[in-house]
Amino acid sequence: MIGPHTVNTVPPATLNFYRDHGTVAPTLEANLDDAKAQLTKLTELGIDLDEVTQKLLADGVASFAKSFHGLMQSVAEKRAKLRAEWQTLEAALASYQRPVDNALQQIRDAELMKRIWQHDHTVWRPDPTEITNRLGWLHAPENMSEGLDRLTTFVEEVQQDGYSHAVLLGMGGSSLAPEGFYKMFGRPAGQSNRHLELIVIDSTDPDMIRERTAILDLTQTLFIVATKSGGTVETLSAFKYFYNRVAEAVGRDEAGAHFVAITDPGSGLAALAVRHGFRETFLNDPNIGGRYSALSYFGLVPAALVGVDLERLLERALTAACNAESANCPVAGDNVAGHLGVIIGELAKEGRDKLTIVTPPELASFGNWVEQLIAESTGKDGKGIVPVVGEPLGPPEVYRDDRVFVELRLKDRGAKGDLGALAKAGHPVITLRLNDLYDVGSQFFLWEMATAVAGARLGIHPFDQPNVEAAKVLARTMMAEYVETSKLPAGTTAPLEAESLQRFLEQAQPGNYIALQAYVQPTEATDAALTALRVRLRDRYKLATTLGYGPRFLHSTGQLHKGDGGTGLFIQLTSHPAHDLPIPDEAGSTGSTVTFGVLKMAQALGDAQALTHFDRRVIRFQLGTDVIGGLDQLQRAVSEDAEPVGAPAGHSGRGPRTRRQRRAHRDDR
Repeated sequence: MIGPHTVNTVPPATLNFYRDHGTVAPTLEANLDDAKAQLTKLTELGIDLDEVTQKLLADGVASFAKSFHGLMQSVAEKRAKLRAEWQTLEAALASYQRPVDNALQQIRDAELMKRIWQHDHTVWRPDPTEITNRLGWLHAPENMSEGLDRLTTFVEEVQQDGYSHAVLLGMGGSSLAPEGFYKMFGRPAGQSNRHLELIVIDSTDPDMIRERTAILDLTQTLFIVATKSGGTVETLSAFKYFYNRVAEAVGRDEAGAHFVAITDPGSGLAALAVRHGFRETFLNDPNIGGRYSALSYFGLVPAALVGVDLERLLERALTAACNAESANCPVAGDNVAGHLGVIIGELAKEGRDKLTIVTPPELASFGNWVEQLIAESTGKDGKGIVPVVGEPLGPPEVYRDDRVFVELRLKDRGAKGDLGALAKAGHPVITLRLNDLYDVGSQFFLWEMATAVAGARLGIHPFDQPNVEAAKVLARTMMAEYVETSKLPAGTTAPLEAESLQRFLEQAQPGNYIALQAYVQPTEATDAALTALRVRLRDRYKLATTLGYGPRFLHSTGQLHKGDGGTGLFIQLTSHPAHDLPIPDEAGSTGSTVTFGVLKMAQALGDAQALTHFDRRVIRFQLGTDVIGGLDQLQRAVSEDAEPVGAPAGHSGRGPRTRRQRRAHRDDR
């Protein structure tokens, strides 16, 4: 207190800042003469202190009233759920219930939830590096709630200026949440209302860039350049390209007003925004990692533009944060995040490390966000939880004993498929229930906390990404070589024939997974063809399959591919663009040394080399310009008379991990 007989109410975030930076002292009656002089000066300047304090009082009362209303609403909702025996999380774990119960007791005894909220880095590592400065997501729901006025004003100004579309330039954590918000809440394309349509450019594929932005009137388009580091090559390349196009449409003097930056303080993008006169720069909390940033400016600025009710969304997230507090024990209470984290961590330790996310269509894009969070956070130190997203459900007989299924159920709408049959067959099945779409606010926080808890159970560091840089370094080296010689390395390409794929898949063992890495233009037709291929692979080889478009997946699952136990088989698919696009050397410059097509191929080659460097099994097929025909050919190669996957007696289920082990294993067979 600043003086005797005083009361001061503050939000927890303000209290935490004061604990870090404030000084406790009776300051209320200090320097009274100076204070009186300053008040006199304010009157001379025409500032009415009574008017100011009256506004503060009115705003404060309104804020307290809103908080009280939210509290009472939460109590009413909880009461209704208890009466209806409604549970956010239900788990049918069969024989795995006992190890999960033991683990829950252990995290209670270790006060794990309390230590996470205390920012105790020893939960994960004795060294605080990239931990103590990566826990800002814990407080994002509360902190962002206090800054909504700025976002409201920003959106109103954009609407008043007549913008109809927003184009988000970002990768990974900067693009997946915004894409999800638009697909879940945005207006359907072509329908008119005040909110903007959102287009996400998270690729270096020139055909995709050209096709997605062909409809734009650049005079009515706002570009959001989003990168935490400020140096993401895909994002900055896209910025330079679109800046030049906008400058051609509206002139150099007005071009900057069509751009918004979201980045960390002091980044290169922050300086770039000043240099080019961006309309707005949102500096994010630097203590939030990219994949944990959905409830920060990276997610909420695009969400506000497409019409998401941010107050409602953050209320749900704050409810989830309160549910995950240390006072709510996962054993005696209903701490959903703690419970989920323990389940997925313990099941992974038991060999159930293929976390299969199943959703209704409305929540499919949320699954993509979970995929990145899990893959980048847990795939390291020779361990890994493999998120399987977008794989259609099959009958029990196509799955081995390495799966756990998590269903996100929206009211009474679930995914297509019989999860009950999977549970009866002994597969662990977890159900997470959402009242409505706005419960994704709680799901964002729930999964972030669960991932942190799972990381602690697995003994890994969930906030770094030690292996991601390898592919980037190799791609940069190839780009430098291209600048010098006008050529990229040829790389190793397998013949597009059945025998090549079948020989490659002979290496598969139970417990492995197959990753399709598609450096091709994302279209509905390629989606369908790739899905058909992965289902055929899953059904024939009884292995989990994942699918990612390149280079997008490098920022989503690339860490897992290179940091886990080496259980993946990587099928890389490349193609030739129909029409390439130049990347300007500088924004506003007409000179161009490389194209998007060259950059994309360098990224594909760099990733293949990185996988080989980490002793991963990889094969590459060049599909040319007939992507669908090539995919159909590969699908036919996965024929019904192919030799099924088998494992020698006593095999662990994880497969030989090194070339020497795989060679010895083939010799033994």
